[in-house]
Amino acid sequence: MSRRIKSSIKKIAGIVFCTLVYIFLFLPISVIVANSFNATTSKPYLTWKGFTFDWYVKLFDNSSLLASFGATIAIAVISTLLATAIGTIAAVGMYKYKFRGKSVIDGLLYIPVVIPEIVLGISLLTLFSNTHIPRGMISLVLAHTTFSTPYVIFNVRARLSGYDGSIEEASMDLGANRLTTFKNITLPVLAPGIGAGALLAFTLSIDDVIVSYFTNGQVKTFPLKVMESIKSGVAPDVNALSTLILVGTIVLVILTQSNLFKKNK
Repeated sequence: MSRRIKSSIKKIAGIVFCTLVYIFLFLPISVIVANSFNATTSKPYLTWKGFTFDWYVKLFDNSSLLASFGATIAIAVISTLLATAIGTIAAVGMYKYKFRGKSVIDGLLYIPVVIPEIVLGISLLTLFSNTHIPRGMISLVLAHTTFSTPYVIFNVRARLSGYDGSIEEASMDLGANRLTTFKNITLPVLAPGIGAGALLAFTLSIDDVIVSYFTNGQVKTFPLKVMESIKSGVAPDVNALSTLILVGTIVLVILTQSNLFKKNK
């Protein structure tokens, strides 16, 4: 068998393998998108009855669904801001300073990441009950900040691993104070790590089900609303909102990538 034939076989095999992987990843998403245009009105909304845009119109009449999505975004934004601020300060502090118990704290940061979510949810529920923190928006924000902060710390610390501290010393030798040095020197260097940590925290918050289930009180987030609807079949208006979220995410990714392409160019 010639080298050219072997190369062609490898190329075809690679294309087939990648195609199968993408089908496996995106087929469930395509089912959700397709079902958002399903004209069926009978539960469990799985039988295709025709094509319609009615569910996108009815979506805006479903106040409870829109309220759950609004609560999800509000919780995600607030918890992301808190986790990003706390995580950045913690990462910089642990990088710059040596103190007793630093290795213990470093190890404890992995606990919210590696333990099962149901354990974390029960632990937070017990904590909120014992400290008389009412379950609702406050408890959800605190819970989401708790499990998001370590991810911000890890991303910022990864950025700090190759950081040259001498540039800060040079800045202060030239007359800049610590605040000016942090704002003009340290922060721009850490910005990619902070941004990555913030995006990860935001995504985890929007996607969370287990921890939110134990700490939500009367506030229903969008994932909890979807979980409730599974019992009787996910309604097409839920699929419609999911499709709009997907489209918004794709547009955001395209804009981000196009801006990066322009900068690199």
